[in-house]
This record gives sequence, C-alpha cells and structure tokens, in this order.
Amino acid sequence: MHIHILGICGTFMGGLAVLAKEAGHTVTGCDANVYPPMSTQLEAQGIQLTQGFGAEQVALEPDLYVIGNVVSRGNPLMEEILNRGLPYVSGPQWMGEHILRDKWVLAVAGTHGKTTTSAMLTWILEYAGYAPGFLIGGVPLNFGISARLHGKQSSDFFVIEADEYDTAFFDKRSKFVHYHAKTAILNNLEYDHADIFPDVTAIETQFHHLVRTVPGVGRLIVNGKDESLARVVARGCWSEKEFFGQDQAWRLVLSEGEDFDVYFNDELQGTVHWQLNGEHNRQNALAAIAAARHVGVTPAIAIAALAEFVNVKRRMEIRGVERGVTVIDDFAHHPTAITTTVAGLRRKLGTARILAVLEPRSNTMKLGTMKQALPDSLKEADLVFGFGAHEGKDALGWDLAEALSPLGNKAQSFHQLPELVEAIVAVARPGDHVLVMSNGGFGGVHQKILTALKAKHHPEAVLA
Repeated sequence: MHIHILGICGTFMGGLAVLAKEAGHTVTGCDANVYPPMSTQLEAQGIQLTQGFGAEQVALEPDLYVIGNVVSRGNPLMEEILNRGLPYVSGPQWMGEHILRDKWVLAVAGTHGKTTTSAMLTWILEYAGYAPGFLIGGVPLNFGISARLHGKQSSDFFVIEADEYDTAFFDKRSKFVHYHAKTAILNNLEYDHADIFPDVTAIETQFHHLVRTVPGVGRLIVNGKDESLARVVARGCWSEKEFFGQDQAWRLVLSEGEDFDVYFNDELQGTVHWQLNGEHNRQNALAAIAAARHVGVTPAIAIAALAEFVNVKRRMEIRGVERGVTVIDDFAHHPTAITTTVAGLRRKLGTARILAVLEPRSNTMKLGTMKQALPDSLKEADLVFGFGAHEGKDALGWDLAEALSPLGNKAQSFHQLPELVEAIVAVARPGDHVLVMSNGGFGGVHQKILTALKAKHHPEAVLA
C-alpha cells in the first residue's frame, strides 16, 4: 500500500511514517515546514517529502491519504482530496487499524508525564526481553529513536503515548480511542488544550471514552489520588483496576536521596536506585512498574530496569556547562509541569540558584487560560525570565509582564531573543542552573546562552 501523509513532520505523524515504512508500505508525505531534524530522519528512511500542501500532489496517486490533525478545511490538498472523492483516514485511525490491531497495546494517558512514563514502560519491557514496538512523543535516550515496529525480534507488545488531543478535523474524538489498549495507564487529568476543550468535564468525557475501549481482560492503572480520574472511573469501568499513589495498592516510600522503595499491597517489592529526581517521576515509575506487571514482568525486574533508565530528550536534559553555569532543557509548559520541574530541581540542587527561563507557547498558554497560575509555579526559582513573542504564530494574546508581576523584582519579560539572552548572561554566575522550559525549539536559546556565556569571558569569541 502507498500512503501519502499530510502533516508528516509532526512527532506523531513522523513516528507513524517510520512504522508504516518498517511494516512494508510505500510512504510519502508533505508538511508546511519540511526541515531538519525530522526531515532528515524521514528521508534517511527513504520517505519522499514535499514542501507544502499543493493540490498537485494528487498526481502521486497513493492508495490512501493519511491525515494529521494540523490539516483543516481550506488546505489546498485536502480540498482536492475531498472534491475528487479520494480515500482518506486520520493518522490515529490508520495506526489503530494497521499497526496496533493485533498487538497487546499498553497506552499511557494523562495531562502530564505521558512521554516519560511511556519511555520508562518501554525500557522495562525491553530490559525484560519483550522487544516491544513503541511510538513516543519524544526521544527516549535508551533507544535514540521515537518509534519502531519491534525490537531485535518480532513482538506482540506495543507501547504508545496516548494523547487526548483531537484526532482530525473530521473526527473530534481524542486520539487514544483508536488505539485498542489492553493495558492503560491513567496518570493524571487536569484542564489543558483550551483551544479544543471548554472545561475539564469535556476532557473527563474523552478519558471515559478510552476506559470504554479497554476490554474486560484488560487493566487500568489509575492514579488513585486524582479527583478527575476518580470521576472518570465512577462513570463506569468494565476492566481490572489497580491504583497507585499515596495509600494505594501501589505506593512508594522515599529511601535515600531520590531512591525509593516500592510496595504492592503492603509487600516490599524492592528499591529503585536511579538517575531521575522529583515526585512526579517517582509516580511515573510506579505506574510503569504496575503496567509492566500486567504483561508478566515482575516488579523486581522492572525495578532493576529503572536503574538503567535514561530520561527522554528534553526532560531535564543538560545542554551544556559554560564557566560553571549549567543550561538545562525541559519540555514543561503547563503550570503543574513547571511547578514539579522547578521543585524537583530545587530538591536536587539545594540552595544553588535556579534561573528559570519560560516560553509559554502551547495553544492553551497562548490563550492565557493558565496565566494566573504562572507566578506560583515559578516561586521556587531565584530569578525568572519570561519570553513572549509580540507577533507571528507564537504571539501571546496577553501581557506576560503583568502576569509575572506578583513575582516582583525577580521576574523579567522579553519579546526579543537577543535581549533575553543578554539579561540572563549578565546575571549568571558559577554554580547557577539555567532551566529553560518550552514545548518548542525556543529559537535555539539554549546554545545562544552557552555561546554568550563563553563570549562573556572571552570577548574575542564570536557570538553565534
């Protein structure tokens, strides 16, 4: 089958393209912005890419068009497909029907922690010899890739990050209803995606649609302290359930540093010794251990695997150290994720200074829905540098300086990258940690900061 993918350079659709190619399909695709690194990765797989959504691409005559959720009515190629009555399907539906249908699917859902928990669960299964396939919205550093059909041998198991965002312009259900999950982690549920959901109740309804797709022999791994998830499960549940969190069947007790003991039904299963930090990551790990047990991996093996787990790219990833200043990259953009990220780093660093650099660029943040929560989420940082574009697709529709004003003199806001970098470098000193938080590329600000720090001490260096 020849499939032509519209919106191929998104994380999900790019991963789908790789899986389709591995499965033996002919794959071509197009997007508005075809550029590295995604374009390089796809072309290395032998996938032909076209810049833009020109109607002339129907000349490729694929058997099927696979539509990403970046495509809307008015898209020239989509309009041509509709006018000619050509066959098309959404990316998540194609994924469910062609990749996941015969697999034991382990789906990881939640407002926060999907990518990290999916990576943990995938690594646990890999360590246990299951050679799982996976599609994750990031690059797990244990694998170096975001998607594969299976490991060194064929596998019945597939781990997928189960996103609650809508499927396509013609299918407003959440992506995860298409995945046929047999094991489903419900990690947490908060209001997000203000561009498509009017309130948290609407998101709870979508999560209950996911619950309805899990078979009776399946299992839900549920955060037992999350009130929204409690309401979701109360609507009806036809599968096995196990709960994790404080005072739940699966619980943890801090041991030493960031290590922790794992208990199931009050029986000690072992102690996790690992590289990660933060309560959110410990809860993610607990969920992954519980989910792996459903497919036969003992907690002892899962705990051993986590000792060798390396986090996902862009999750507290150290991008460099220059003159004693450490620059860290993190994907956090929702206030809850910002809070846990800063708190985790604070616990790790003690009294060392944290310079938090935030770009609120998700659709929800650009709408200003969460702006009131920003000051509190950043309170453990020593200095805060906010960045909000004044124009273009990432422009904020609200006043960032005003939103950060409760933080007083420790917060500044900028709308030009050079001025932002200059302000950070002017105050940074040895021992500081610059924590950059954004769900986008942020104009390569990480390297700009490192380069400027070097130039500060070596004036002859040329700024990049």
